[in-house]
Amino acid sequence: MGEYFCNICKFYDDDISKGQFHCDDCGICRVGGRDEFFHCQKCGSCYSVSARNDHVCVENSMKNYCPVCYEYLFDSVKGSRVMKCGHTMHTDCFEEMTEQNQYRCPICSKTVLNISDYWQLLDMEMEANKMPEEYQYDVSILCNDCNSTSKAPFHILGHKCVQCHSYNTRRISEPDPENVQ
Repeated sequence: MGEYFCNICKFYDDDISKGQFHCDDCGICRVGGRDEFFHCQKCGSCYSVSARNDHVCVENSMKNYCPVCYEYLFDSVKGSRVMKCGHTMHTDCFEEMTEQNQYRCPICSKTVLNISDYWQLLDMEMEANKMPEEYQYDVSILCNDCNSTSKAPFHILGHKCVQCHSYNTRRISEPDPENVQ
């Protein structure tokens, strides 16, 4: 018999350096050491103790499919990553997504990384490239990061949220012809 044995999962392993443990709430064996993980009842999964006080709970987030490769996350042998928005995907799928300059959650469209430096560069670029007078009007936008709606000056490079200062926005209406100069 192996050094580690789980009678529930019928799992044997001779290498106990992996820190295997059985989570009764998940119903499976995990690796990494019981002291390094906690089970979130709302999310329905175990997470690193470093995320205990600041993770966003999404009910049963691990009991879904990866939004990139569509493999079921819960019993996948691939590593998973919980994004700032609380949604989960495989770590390698997340890395591939960011390598392709995709920084929004494929489920909720919230920004998944801190890219405030990029927003500042966009501020400078927009300041340096003013729109011609005939294009100086406001558009209605929805911010994907804070879910607020507001008006923003039209610019070909993007529209900045007045609430959270993100450029992760989308237009929600066409310009009002009365406001166009």
